[in-house]
Amino acid sequence: MTAAVRRGARGRTRWAGWAAGGSPPRLSPLGFGAAQGGNLYRATSDEQFAAAVDTAWAGGIRYFDTAPHYGLGLSERRLGAALRSRPRDEYVVSTKVGRLLVPSPEAANRPDPEGFDVPADHRRVWDFSRDGVRRSLEASLRRTGLDRIDVVYLHDPDEHWKQAAYEAVPALVELREQGVIGAVGAGMNQSAMLARFVAETDVDVVMCAGRYTLLEQGALTDLLPAAQERHVAVVVAGVYNSGLLARDMPPTDAVYDYRQAPAEVIDQARRIARVCQAYGVTLPQAALAFVRRHPAVVSTVVGMRDEAQVTETLRRADVDVPDQLWAALYDEGLLDVQS
Repeated sequence: MTAAVRRGARGRTRWAGWAAGGSPPRLSPLGFGAAQGGNLYRATSDEQFAAAVDTAWAGGIRYFDTAPHYGLGLSERRLGAALRSRPRDEYVVSTKVGRLLVPSPEAANRPDPEGFDVPADHRRVWDFSRDGVRRSLEASLRRTGLDRIDVVYLHDPDEHWKQAAYEAVPALVELREQGVIGAVGAGMNQSAMLARFVAETDVDVVMCAGRYTLLEQGALTDLLPAAQERHVAVVVAGVYNSGLLARDMPPTDAVYDYRQAPAEVIDQARRIARVCQAYGVTLPQAALAFVRRHPAVVSTVVGMRDEAQVTETLRRADVDVPDQLWAALYDEGLLDVQS
């Protein structure tokens, strides 16, 4: 499945402005999330990350997602280096705008406070202005060394709706119409505001992290219906809810939404895991398969750090999960949708 042609608010019948001659960006069903390439939580070597990209490429992955936020630019630099020798028209890269990186030499000896194992030699400054968007994109192009960025998302504009909707989106639309970028998007850890972006702005694609998963399906009530109605593509990230669904049986110290999971949430995940086991699949296999079933979802982005993680993700994605599992989970009150 690839990202579908869409008819947007202004009657477009494709993702306008696609830099490679008018064809819509084609997102591979499985996308490579490059946050770990920015040393998320712990250090990753250049060699480990390059091997991860090589393995992903060999496995058919052609969509790669990064952001300036990930390791204060480290992820973008590493991803650009890993892809630079490959045929440019054979892959899609997305990055994000909204956090400008400003040099902070006085803090270079301190660790980054945002969870990345890098020195805090830059600080993040929120900026969804027209100028901020353009500056951020120019910096991303320099860091990646690529000739273009295919998809540009507004990154976590939760507290910046007005500027994001009325300055950032029009700035990106202008760049799209000029052929500088391929598609305009928004990426968030919530579904309600993403649904508002779909309904009220001219976005082509949205990335929803953690709000449409095997554990919780809040996006079914707002984002996914809106995206289908407006023919906006949906990319699902955070499929494992920050790791809670990443193991066959969630441990007591499992993480959910980037913090220690509450006991009741762990209990629910374990109940789901036991039903999965009864149908011969693991919890992470089912978690990945579930989100890919929805017709609005064109790609699922999974964070991957090294060759082993990529290999395991590809294996999970290749598992045939029986349809009866979804009905069983629904009957147990563990899913909001039967199929």
